[in-house]
Amino acid sequence: MNAIDLLVLNFEEVRRRSIKLWTSIPQEKLLWKPDPEAMSCIEMIRHVLESEHYYYQAIKNKGSLANYKSPFENQPYTTVEAELLLAEPYRLEFMETVQSFANEDLTSIQIDRSDVGYIRDLGDMLLRVAYHESVHTGQLLDYLRSANVTIPKIWD
Repeated sequence: MNAIDLLVLNFEEVRRRSIKLWTSIPQEKLLWKPDPEAMSCIEMIRHVLESEHYYYQAIKNKGSLANYKSPFENQPYTTVEAELLLAEPYRLEFMETVQSFANEDLTSIQIDRSDVGYIRDLGDMLLRVAYHESVHTGQLLDYLRSANVTIPKIWD
């Protein structure tokens, strides 16, 4: 297994566990949030999916985007399934692109996001995308505990 295969496996496992968690949230709890300034459960799910799309565009651009138009913007929040359907074509394109990289690309391609404080190798940037989703999965686990919702086993 090479580095690209490991990245793909990591993305697939992170998303599989996220979906397991997201689909366990009762519909009546999707708008729940721990305080007025926090994102609701469904807003956090959208944030993860939309951020992946943004990161993918930044990777293709090899840097931050001056004019980013999100395909998620102005879409109503309804269900987890609707969010996943909206994100599906972007996810497939992103994963195909990840699979198309050569191992050497992981260190030779630079992603310049100096406008937000960093320039990173492609490999580092890809790991950041998965890490971002993982952090929010942890947040949602805490949300569900606070909302007295049964937590699914994501560590299978």
